Amino acid sequence: MFTVGAFVGGVLLLAPGPAHADGDPALGEKVFKKCSACHAVGEGAKNRVGPELNAVVGRAAATVEGYRYSKPIVAAGADGLVWSEDTLSQFLADPKGFLKGTKMAFAGLKKDDDIADVIAYLKTFGGPDKAADAAPAEPAAEPAETAAGTPAAPEMETGSAEAAAAHGVLHLGRPATADEVAAWDIDVRPDGLGLPAGQGTVAQGETIFAEQCASCHGDFGEGAGRWPVLAGGQDTLTRERPVKTIGSYWPYLSTVYDYVRRAMPFGNARSLSDDDVYALTAYVLYLNDIVTDEDFELSKDNFSQARLPNEDNFIEDDRKSEPGMADKTEPCMSNCMAEPAGVSMRAAVLDVTPDADNEDQGAGSVD
Repeated sequence: MFTVGAFVGGVLLLAPGPAHADGDPALGEKVFKKCSACHAVGEGAKNRVGPELNAVVGRAAATVEGYRYSKPIVAAGADGLVWSEDTLSQFLADPKGFLKGTKMAFAGLKKDDDIADVIAYLKTFGGPDKAADAAPAEPAAEPAETAAGTPAAPEMETGSAEAAAAHGVLHLGRPATADEVAAWDIDVRPDGLGLPAGQGTVAQGETIFAEQCASCHGDFGEGAGRWPVLAGGQDTLTRERPVKTIGSYWPYLSTVYDYVRRAMPFGNARSLSDDDVYALTAYVLYLNDIVTDEDFELSKDNFSQARLPNEDNFIEDDRKSEPGMADKTEPCMSNCMAEPAGVSMRAAVLDVTPDADNEDQGAGSVD
């Protein structure tokens, strides 16, 4: 194994250290659950927040097609960085220490055995013979600019009259099917309306949290690096810098369930079952001392009985009763335009995340 990495004169220099032990792929599969929110492996694996990792062992850095790498990893690949078992071991132990400026937000694996096991697991998905023989990826080109200095919008496409009749005036998409609407119509109200059937215990949620959430939110909801804190902060809302957590600030538990169900884990949203979300929500209650029994089971039946401490400090929006709003007319909600709507311009895709020049900057994504 190597313990120190640096680039000198365009060449990657590595200081040798003790050799790492052979890992166990079966154990590595369990460790990889900490990575699966951002990375995929196996048949059909696609880039997520981070690149897919098939055949990563022995592959030149920054060579996965279609993934937008950070500039530091592109430069490292151009200078000869290859993801050998040694370099992967160093990177997984301390991503930001190994490669300054990386977008990899994960703090690293603390146990040498975990590192060896996850590398052994990755090796089961191919090696250098299966890796793409590609040159290091270049950073995506900046969008063209107009004379005024703003990104130029692509030219509009004008559909035929027949196309407009078939697909609508704007020629955008088609009517959604009932099943498609139902798949997105999953909001949950504070009174529990919209909750699916299911249940989950604190103990079950702790296991899921350790595998899917702790890499970003910390083992106890304290937050890792720049990721959000989920627990604590009680009695801080009157301070100059309040700690706004689920236990200290959020008003309704339905928001927790709804958000986790829609958006978590980061980079792999909608991968949790309804029971998983109930279990995670129960565990978050436990982390905030709102429930204290590890055997507590949260379900659709008792969900509305769980109340967050700050609920009473939120009030209904009653601005219509204020004097300045009394004469306001109701907004038009249908047939409000004299002419049909039309597309006047199109937005350009912009990467507004600044390049990370130090470990305190950069986006919450990975290389």
